[in-house]
Amino acid sequence: MPLGNRIDPLAAKPQVQPTITKTAQNSKAEETSDKLGFSLFFAEEPKYGFDDIILNRSTYDSIQDVLVIYEKRDLLFNQWGLGATHKQQNRAGINLYGYSGTGKSMAAHAIVKQLGRKILTVDYSQIESKYVGETSKNLVLMFNYAKESRAVIFFDEADALLSKRVTTMSNSTDVSVNQTRSVLLVLINDFDDLILFATNFITNYDPAFMRRILGHIKFEMPDEENRCKLWRMYIPQSLPTDADITALAKKYDAVSGSDIANAVLTASLRAARLNERIVQHLYFEEAVERMINSKADNNDLGKLVSKRTVSEEYVKSQFEGELPT
Repeated sequence: MPLGNRIDPLAAKPQVQPTITKTAQNSKAEETSDKLGFSLFFAEEPKYGFDDIILNRSTYDSIQDVLVIYEKRDLLFNQWGLGATHKQQNRAGINLYGYSGTGKSMAAHAIVKQLGRKILTVDYSQIESKYVGETSKNLVLMFNYAKESRAVIFFDEADALLSKRVTTMSNSTDVSVNQTRSVLLVLINDFDDLILFATNFITNYDPAFMRRILGHIKFEMPDEENRCKLWRMYIPQSLPTDADITALAKKYDAVSGSDIANAVLTASLRAARLNERIVQHLYFEEAVERMINSKADNNDLGKLVSKRTVSEEYVKSQFEGELPT
């Protein structure tokens, strides 16, 4: 479960201010990086480990089952002979999917930390280009950077890149989208290392990508035991409150770790505004109730908008000619 809100994609590598003197070694490294076209990418140390996350046991075990491919590679592929029968599966792709706020991004960092590597989070805005063909070139550069730096690639919100290909192409944009998907398939096939993916919308994945990923690990909402742990984690010991954590964990089962974190903050804000001495148990309940109601409203409004969506052809027909400018 996340310790806070979803991890933001990595920002571009910060520019060194002119007043700071660069060493010759750093200058040479940056010059080499720029020549290779790597200036868009920057791998960092993982921010979290598994000790920082509260996961359901089945989810944690599923992750470790896939990671054993690195810890016991000789046993699996040499002694047990899997190297002869699974030549294309001696590396792992792990897809973390499920409900929002359940710790997928944090788990990606924890996986990389366990392996003692750096993580390269893919910022889709850096990869995507308005110029046809440039997105594919940026993907190639990114995979080359990962090979050079031995970083683990992490596609957060991966459905943005791994979505289904366009079947009815009507313009150059559709052609570019399919080209990008095809290039990415080849790069994933040829990349002899771990790649991590995370999504809230696994149904958007193209089946071709699904087949190329070894482990698909679902992130469920926390069970009651873990909800207790999460409430205890997010309510500071110094926070004056009469909250019944056991009752909160039992009553509200459709909440994620980030939901609980937000509820604690919301309840505390209310108590502070009213100049109260303690954060009442009732305030936590009201905060969770508002969160649950807002999610329901979001779903209902989404369905309403979907029902009201009309085709472009219908709109044009109503104007009986050209659309007004």
